[in-house]
Amino acid sequence: MKQICFYFQIHQPFRLKRYRFFNIGRDHYYYDDFSNEDIMQRMAAESFIPANRMLFDLINQYKGQFKVAFSISGTALEQLEIHAPEVITGFRELAETGSVEFLAETYAHSLASLYDPIDFKHQVKLHSDKIEMLFGQKPTTFRNTELIYSDDIGKAVYELGYNKMITEGAKHILGWKSPNFIYKSATEPKLKLLLKNSKLSDDMMFHFSNQNWSEFPLTADKFINWIDATPKEEKVINLFMNYETFGSIQHANTGIFDFMKALPRFAFDKGIKFATPSEVMNECKDATEMSVPFPISWADEERDISAWNGNTLQKEALKTLYEIGERLRMCNDRSLKQDWLYLQTSDHFYYMSTKHFSAGTTHSQYSPYPSPYDAFSNYMNVLSDFIGRVKAQFPDSVENEELNALLLTINNQALEIKELQSKLKVVMDKNEEMLVESPKKTNKKKAKK
Repeated sequence: MKQICFYFQIHQPFRLKRYRFFNIGRDHYYYDDFSNEDIMQRMAAESFIPANRMLFDLINQYKGQFKVAFSISGTALEQLEIHAPEVITGFRELAETGSVEFLAETYAHSLASLYDPIDFKHQVKLHSDKIEMLFGQKPTTFRNTELIYSDDIGKAVYELGYNKMITEGAKHILGWKSPNFIYKSATEPKLKLLLKNSKLSDDMMFHFSNQNWSEFPLTADKFINWIDATPKEEKVINLFMNYETFGSIQHANTGIFDFMKALPRFAFDKGIKFATPSEVMNECKDATEMSVPFPISWADEERDISAWNGNTLQKEALKTLYEIGERLRMCNDRSLKQDWLYLQTSDHFYYMSTKHFSAGTTHSQYSPYPSPYDAFSNYMNVLSDFIGRVKAQFPDSVENEELNALLLTINNQALEIKELQSKLKVVMDKNEEMLVESPKKTNKKKAKK
């Protein structure tokens, strides 16, 4: 029996405000609060709230047989909690149906898997804890930022305790093979992989309302017939897309909500069921090995990571940012740690992309900057101020090893002081008891006389 596996991504960065050279050292707040609030509330009204309601109704209509999965970045969750808490409530209701799975990812939607293995591990745990706190689920399937995957990343993910992961069905990796199978990592055979069917996903997300598209209009029965027509041995169709497909990328007046509402009926008529990523991979007993020596992603025709590190601007920004990672881990300043997370978000580097042709159009469409060079200049100004704050705590003149040793000594001394304070408290409590008891004994002696 064929299965459709829906997964929806929700992510919003903390966008940076216009930060000029003259702000460095004077202004330590970097974010465009007005833009962030406006965009999140608009996305909630146009997309997330009506889409949540639609999915909840479908799950109830089909008695839990309709299933989907979500991957929501930590930065998006924080903004939803602040600006659109009703969306969080909607996700809680979906979680309670038992038909919705929440996936793990990096908290800041960052590129840490490529540049900082230690922070990668930290962010994954931070995100998993956030999901469990909000929705009562401990994620068991991992989805990396931008669907980035390689053999090395697969190994790191498996070492974090995950044996299920989703990524892109990149043609240059698959060759003649189909993405409609379950694969396994070449370096960690116990790590199973689900691959995005890019064609069918893009047909829904991008082509649905395009009147110049040869398949326009796309109807639910036509779409299900395409899925049903795939070879019988291809058991799983992975439809991975942005949740903003509903109401934002495809506006409500295009009929995208009606299309989605009709989809399950035609699927069930064909004997096609719906499943979450965990269900699909848990049922699989045999998977084909897939080797990915170099990182892949969902982006552009190349399906590589050049959208984020393909030019000199991006490489310089990433290098400068991740050089200070070790020092950040030494500090206990909550404000610095929070900014460190927000500045790692992949969007900042995506805005710096100078890729041209069709890809370049996509990059510029989502950027708040007039050009990649403005994006780079603004980010580096912010980063300069941020690094200055880090250096104020840990000067360049002190090497990392020396700092580590010094901090270890300080921490040990702090623990020793705490232990001595506890012992002193015990002694003082005993003395106080003795002082209280002493007058009582004196009074008793006087009474006997």
